[in-house]
Amino acid sequence: QVQLVESGGGLVQAGGSLRLSCAASGRTFSKYNMDWFRQAPGKEREIVAAISWSGDSTYYAESVKGRFTISRDNAKNTVYLQMDSLKPEDTAVYLCNGGSVNDGSTWSPGDYWGQGTQVTVSS
Repeated sequence: QVQLVESGGGLVQAGGSLRLSCAASGRTFSKYNMDWFRQAPGKEREIVAAISWSGDSTYYAESVKGRFTISRDNAKNTVYLQMDSLKPEDTAVYLCNGGSVNDGSTWSPGDYWGQGTQVTVSS
């Protein structure tokens, strides 16, 4: 069982930066692929970025490529999402997900979800 707690959200102006953190409990964190999803009002939940259990493989949605960076520190049981050059369309609740599966072309979410952290980008 893995419990996930996100932090780092907030209000920022367009062009600014935020760093989200997702702290995981449980000894098996280092064995899990980890993702960040986001959900904006009236929109479906979408994957933003993903990282393999070893950190060797990453994935980014086209909309955030070159602006967001996912990383992890297995010693601290934490995954991060550095968000730069933020845009108003990045406004959403950002959720950490654990246990995702990568079949080589698609990342499917795992069973573990955090409660989410709100990111609001003003124009």
